[in-house]
Amino acid sequence: MAQAEEELARQPDPDEELVLVRPNRDKAAAKTTKMFVILILLVSAALVAIVTVGGWSKLQGAQAVQIAYILIYIVMAFYVARWNRGVLPVAAALGIILGIFAAVAGPGWFDRDKAGFAPPDSLFGGQGLDVNVLGLITLLIVPVQALLIAVAMQGFRQNWHVEVEMPRDVAQRKYGRAVIAGA
Repeated sequence: MAQAEEELARQPDPDEELVLVRPNRDKAAAKTTKMFVILILLVSAALVAIVTVGGWSKLQGAQAVQIAYILIYIVMAFYVARWNRGVLPVAAALGIILGIFAAVAGPGWFDRDKAGFAPPDSLFGGQGLDVNVLGLITLLIVPVQALLIAVAMQGFRQNWHVEVEMPRDVAQRKYGRAVIAGA
């Protein structure tokens, strides 16, 4: 204990190579949270893509919004994979909006399962998915977004951004090569 305090308290030699260490990124909880956020973002993008492709003709002008959500969620997954915690509150905010859209739109798909309503056409010109399947997938987006909000905020609280500057030899002894920035 005293040796560790002494290593941190000593003044670094100007000739000594200093490195940045991100100790919170090495924790199992942070790695697990990162993996879950990426997974939920990609699952959300896939669910929205299924609804977009399967119900293309009946989306009433929402195609651009859905395509934007798909692209934004994929880009956010990429940035989370690079330990960028700045996108986590944005993902949670977009999850709130998408969850509200899905909760409102879901029953509308089931309402189309009556005589007089044409089935939706697919993006590729053929018949789209059954309206009950589209309604189920749309309503499934709601709990997925709630989970995204919770996990993204947990990741934000884990302080992935914390950096500690220390001599290279101390960092390698204390943390190992994996957490040294740039190594």
